[in-house]
Amino acid sequence: MQTTIAPTITQRLFPKTNHLVRDALLVIGGSLLVAAFAQIRVPLPFTPVPITGQTLAVLLVGAALGKNRAGLSMLLYLGMGLAGLPVFAGGAQGLAYMTGATGGYLVGFVGAAFVVGWLAEQGFDRDIRTALLPFLVGEMIIYTFGLIWLTIYVGDMSSALSLGFHPFLVGDAIKIALAVLLLPGAWKLVR
Repeated sequence: MQTTIAPTITQRLFPKTNHLVRDALLVIGGSLLVAAFAQIRVPLPFTPVPITGQTLAVLLVGAALGKNRAGLSMLLYLGMGLAGLPVFAGGAQGLAYMTGATGGYLVGFVGAAFVVGWLAEQGFDRDIRTALLPFLVGEMIIYTFGLIWLTIYVGDMSSALSLGFHPFLVGDAIKIALAVLLLPGAWKLVR
């Protein structure tokens, strides 16, 4: 039995564009969107993990680009930061930042974008009643990688939860709500 993959919003917007050129531009654009949202940063004095707009951008990139382009976009984003471009939160860059307290969240972006993209290809991003699932799953993936990494970094799970999970629940709930509202709304405009 063959599974039908639904077109993503970007495929619907640019159906006649050369696929290679379109895909390259979308991958680059997705990584730059996450880099831009990373600059929306609110440091918290009690934790090395800042509040950023990155997770919202990762969720939107995943849903808009589909699994392969979104995953590649996040790999490009990490590569840009590793190469020294100031794309991480607050203009940070480099290997030291990537292996610091927030490194697990950064790695989680790749998995989250891929899975959100896959769920979008299944049509979950089309309707406000189903759009919550991909974004909630994406956040859970980011938190899973981030908290495992942070637990190793700080030495225990209890500290990791108080530094990298509890302070962010309300903000991430707001980001998920925005994503849930934005994508189905964008689909209505495209239709």
